[in-house]
Amino acid sequence: MTPVEIHRGDSPIVLGLPHTGTYVPEDIKARLNARGQGLDDTDWHIHTLYDGLLPGATTVRATFHRYVIDANRDPSGVSLYPGQNTTGLVPLTDFDGQDIWDTPPTDAEVEARRQAFHAPYHAALQAELERVRDRNGIAILYDCHSIRSHIPFLFDGTLPDFNIGTNLGTTCAAQIEAAVQSLCQMADGYSTVTNGRFKGGWTTRHYGRPAEGLHAIQMELAQSTYLTDEAAPWTYDTEKSARLRGHLKTILTTLADMAPDLKGTS
Repeated sequence: MTPVEIHRGDSPIVLGLPHTGTYVPEDIKARLNARGQGLDDTDWHIHTLYDGLLPGATTVRATFHRYVIDANRDPSGVSLYPGQNTTGLVPLTDFDGQDIWDTPPTDAEVEARRQAFHAPYHAALQAELERVRDRNGIAILYDCHSIRSHIPFLFDGTLPDFNIGTNLGTTCAAQIEAAVQSLCQMADGYSTVTNGRFKGGWTTRHYGRPAEGLHAIQMELAQSTYLTDEAAPWTYDTEKSARLRGHLKTILTTLADMAPDLKGTS
């Protein structure tokens, strides 16, 4: 099993997909408890939701599950949200704060997983962003995520439908954040927030270097927007998804169209 799947395109847009993979090596799976083996914290069907929305977009998708190692966490293990409940480089609990391991990994095992899975994913993502920037003069990383809308361990209340993350405006040109925010706010029947509970993970923060022509923005979707239920068997709802895909297509197309005017913008 290759740790990363790449589909190259000529557009200035790169779609990052760090959490849709469900591959868990058998030796690692055997150490997960029953709760962990359910893989509940997957970004279910996100690669399907975005498939074909922007012809020419490059996609970089991790095939491994975040319980193996989380491709959207700092490889050093530093927390994304100090002082708040979250999960780490190799999660020890799920999003509900429940243990997922019968035998947690050792530090040496975490490092081995980093080299086998995390590093190849980010080497591929870095290479594609640089290729796209060389071709277009700019690259916009749109990092694709989803999560259940009710998770008391992580946040109070109900999560908005569209959660835009730019690490408080530092990871992309202001025009990119403004455009995505405006389109989400205009989407009838959906709620949105910018830099709320989710401000952009390590991927967005690491690659978002506007002064170098690399822009990054994270979209965390509430799974209620496209799943029948936010529970197993995590069924993809074709009616909900069709409606949502229309809005996502508009967002991606708008970013692709505005990219040439953003060259040299930080």
